[in-house]
Parts: sequence; structure tokens; C-alpha cells
Amino acid sequence: MEDLKRFLIDNVLLSESDTLHPDTEKVLQQVRREKPDIPVISISSGTSSIIAGADKAFLALRSYINENELSANLVKVGCTAPANFEPLLCIQLPGKNKLFFRNIREEKVEPLLNGVFHNDISGEDLIGQAGTKGFEEWPGIEYLQELPFFALQKRVILSNCGCYDPESIEEFIARGGYRSYLKTIRHYTFEEVCDIIERSGLRGRSGGGYLTGLKWKHALNTNSNARYLICNAKESDPGAFTDRTILEGDPHRLIEGIAISSYAIGASNAIIFIRSGSDHARNRLQKAIDQAREYGLLGHNIFSSGYNLDIIIRKEPGAFVCGEETALINSLEGKRGMPQIKPPYPTTFGLFGKPTVINNVETLMNVSLIMQNGPEWFRSLGTEKSPGTKVFALAGKGRMTGVIEVEMGTSLRTIVEDIADGIKDGREFKAVQLGGASGTFITSDNLDTLIDYEVMSEKGISMGAGGFVIIDENTCMVDLVRYYMEFIRNESCGKCIPCREGTGRMLEILESVIRKPLNEDSGTTLERFKGVMQLETIASVMKDTSLCGLGQTAPNPFISALENFREEFEEHIFDRKCRANICRGLRSFSIDVDKCTGCTVCAAKCPVNAIYGTRLQPFFIVEEKCTGCGICFEVCKFSAITIK
Repeated sequence: MEDLKRFLIDNVLLSESDTLHPDTEKVLQQVRREKPDIPVISISSGTSSIIAGADKAFLALRSYINENELSANLVKVGCTAPANFEPLLCIQLPGKNKLFFRNIREEKVEPLLNGVFHNDISGEDLIGQAGTKGFEEWPGIEYLQELPFFALQKRVILSNCGCYDPESIEEFIARGGYRSYLKTIRHYTFEEVCDIIERSGLRGRSGGGYLTGLKWKHALNTNSNARYLICNAKESDPGAFTDRTILEGDPHRLIEGIAISSYAIGASNAIIFIRSGSDHARNRLQKAIDQAREYGLLGHNIFSSGYNLDIIIRKEPGAFVCGEETALINSLEGKRGMPQIKPPYPTTFGLFGKPTVINNVETLMNVSLIMQNGPEWFRSLGTEKSPGTKVFALAGKGRMTGVIEVEMGTSLRTIVEDIADGIKDGREFKAVQLGGASGTFITSDNLDTLIDYEVMSEKGISMGAGGFVIIDENTCMVDLVRYYMEFIRNESCGKCIPCREGTGRMLEILESVIRKPLNEDSGTTLERFKGVMQLETIASVMKDTSLCGLGQTAPNPFISALENFREEFEEHIFDRKCRANICRGLRSFSIDVDKCTGCTVCAAKCPVNAIYGTRLQPFFIVEEKCTGCGICFEVCKFSAITIK
């Protein structure tokens, strides 16, 4: 291993030529396992993979190899496929294309490997094959890149995820990693790096879309004896999991991006602010940092360049508001995570009063690629004003879920209908929710909207940090808005009155709408309606007067839902009806006496004893006691219980 380390440093990292020696390339091919002499078995090992049983499947794979005395490479890689395909298994036999299989749990390992090694492949769990020129293809098996989920993506940031061992710096270097970083610190000035990133048109991928190179220049041009770079890897929006997937699948590229960015602003210290509870991602990231330090890529006077850099990881305290720049800085300084009034902006007065640049994971992942391929390459992707790609966490009711990457300028319809393959269970599409807990709802009328900062801004749509939640017809929009408002109310720091009191009052009104009033007189209906009308006023005040983005954007889900689904709010208020039958407080159940057999199952399961009757005779429900939980409806085997 020490010999390989010395070889990679001398012949790859310190090579001044863009073209490596043929003998060096042969060694790198072995490290990359590009032309294996023995079978290579790779299994996904991200959080979603582990939850689906990847660790147990890995042990079963290792046991199979040992018991059969096979000579094979067994590798853990990052996630690359739809989340509903996890655990994903890839098998490459010498000289042949790779084969990909889905949902491979421990009990499937032995029959699957027996089939592959004896050329008797079952199509039950087979996804497809992938390979390059020079490998023998498997006849009659579809290529992975022809599947809509992959064919319509443009994988740039995610190009390494699922392709290599994320805990191997040797394999990352063999794939060209860290060469851009060393080239940058040895041949470019701070200003030149900022110019290159500005010319590329790279914009912050956290939602605002501010030009990254311009942001760096503000920090660089601020006179100071110290500067800081912070990677915001908090990602606390419900429905977003892009950062975690990247950290677990390609941590070294993030380290390289952070290192180049730190150099560009003249910072000798960088901090990765990571979400609490992301232990798997944090461990991989820490191992990558330790390996980079061992190779001399971090530390003092890096490769005699005169540049010093240290990267540390700090875990966030578990507060949603700490995703905001100034609250994040307060948290790192040991203070309560509360936003501050801007200006001054962090680029001039940030961590410990020093110029500080805060970029999110996706933004920093682009940096080394731009330095490697040039700003013109990056501008060739996407649209004129929004170049590059965008990573989304595809969640909700689509047939396919998982982390995807599309070129800027792709329509929302392409993601919903093609990449996500429409709505599962044959249900109807209702909306897409973008922008996390404070995002907006996009109906079918606006599905042809292009993913572009200017285009989406003109329509009042926030791109957000990457959450892309597909909603079907069985979703109650009033209850969904109530959920988001409860989340935001709980996460408000409480510093400013509009956010603290406004979110609480909005939640109170919404909760009154999703349950039947205790008093059914006409005045109660009027009060409920007046409450909803107050929501619009409260929302307007919060947007105009809240201190930070959390309070300013908190009303967005309500405003968007009311604009697009007003009839659902009116049904809840006037008709006491939830068309999706989600709101328990508005549901009432009845028993069809012709279908009821008196089996007593519903009465036994009712948590409030609201069902009465005599065994083998029809039962009945006391509506005054019923809470609308729906347990009776779920357990009835004779379809005797109906929802009104």
C-alpha cells in the first residue's frame, strides 16, 4: 500500500502532463478495476441501502465467496440507482459487461450468484447491463443507460457515485481525483481561481442562485488576517437527501472542491457543518479527510506550494433554522442558533468576525470539475443564465424515487412523467412540491416549467436545496400544509415576533379546519372561514417583517396551496369534508347492516370503544365517540364499513 501511495503521488498527482505514461495508465486501470481478471462484485452501501438490507447481503456475499473458495473482488460502493431498487448489486465477469440486479437481500445472494456463474441468469431482479467498448455484451439484456430513469439524466456531480469505493483514496486518485486541486494551488493565484469560477457561471445550489465566483471575490477582497470556508451539509428539509447521498458515495470529490474553494478565498481553515444523525456519512467523510491528510493533501505547506489547509467536521445541533447562514455561524461560535440582521454579510463579517464563504455540498462538488474541464465546458451545460446541472431528491408518490441529476433547462414534466415514470398504483398526479418545508406547489398547468433560476423566479417558484416531492390525488393539501406549518412552528428560533407568533397562529387556524367544530351552529362556520381569511393577512405580514428566510418563506406552502387548491379549503370549512379522507377529524364511519356478520373484530380493535353490538348480529358505530382513526375500516374483512 505504501508503494502504491508513492507511485500515485509521483506519477499522478505531481505529473505536469495531462497525458499519463502508458505504464502508469495500466496500473491505474488495475486500481480502478476496469479490466478485471477475476469477478468484481459491487454492492451499494448508502443509508437507504443499509436500511434495505445491504449489510446483511454483503455478509452473505462474503460467505459465498469464502465457502466456494472463489477468487473475486467484493466492493462497497455508493448509491446510484432508484431508492426502490436498493440494495443494488453489480457483477462483472472478466471480459464481459457489468450486470445490475435490484433488491438483492441476503436470501437472494446464493441463487443469484449460482445463476450468473453458470450463465443461467434469472430476469426477475435483473435491471440491465452496462459496459464500454471491448467488453462482451450479454445478449437480450437491456442496457442500463437506455432506461428512462438514467437516459434522461445528465450525471456530472453524481458521475462517481456507485462507481468506486468511497473509502479508497487510491481509487479516487486513479480516477483523476485531486489533480485539479494540486494544479490549482501550484499554478493559479487566488484571483485567477475566482475569475475561472465566475466565468463558468456557477451559481449557489442552495436556492438563491447567487454567482459563486462573485461571492468568493467579496471575501477575498475584504482585508483580514484570516478567512474561513464553510460547507453547509445540514440539509434538513423534509424530502431532501441529496447531500447525504453525495457524502456517502463520493466524499473525496467534496474534499477536493472544499480545498480548491478555500484556496480561492485565501482560507487556511474549512469547516463541514453536517446534519446530526448522519453518522454513516460523517464517518465516510472523516475517513476521506484522514486519507487526504495522510497523502499530504491537507496540512502545512502542501506539496511545497506554500499553502496551508485544515478541514474539520462539526455536527449541527439539530435545529432547522441553523441552515440559515448567520444562525449557522452563531452555532459554530457556541452561541444559540439564531439569525442576525444582514448586512453585514458573512463574506465581510462572518465566523469570529472574519470573512466567511458558505457554500452547500452541491455547489462545491462542481468546483473541481470546472477547474479540470474549464469554464467553457461548464457553460456548455444547461441554459445561458443557469449553466450546469441540478441534483434533486426524488420522493413522494412517483414510481421511481432516489437522487437524480438533470441538466438545467429540463422541464419538470420530464422528471415527473419520464424519470419518475409517473404516479404509482395508477393514481392521478396532483402536484409537485419544490423548495422543502417552505416551498411551493406546482400543478399540472405549470409542469412544462424549465428548471432555470430566472424562469422559476418569474413564476414565484423556489428551486430550494433539492427536494422534489411528487403528490398524488390521495393527498389532502390542507393537511399537508398543516404538517409543514407545524414543522416550521417547531423549528422557529423564536427571535422575531412575526415568525414566532405567526407560525403558531397559522397552525392553530389550520388545525381548526381539519376537524369538526364542537358547536355546529352557523356562527362556527363563519368563524372558521374568517380564520382562513386571516391566514392570508398573517402570511403577508410574515413575508414582509420576519428577520430571516425561515419566517419570510414559511407561508409559501399555504399561499401556494390556497391559490391552486382553494376548493379543498372550502370543502373542509363549509362541507366538513376531506375528499382524500385523510383528516381524521372530518371522517365519519358507518356499518352496512347487510354486510356486517357480527364477527366483533372492529369492536375489539376500536381504541375508544365506539362500536357496539351483539356477536353474529350487525354492529353500529357511535359517531359522538368515534375519533375517525379508521382502524375499523382497515380490519374489516367484509367491506361492511364505509367512510362518509
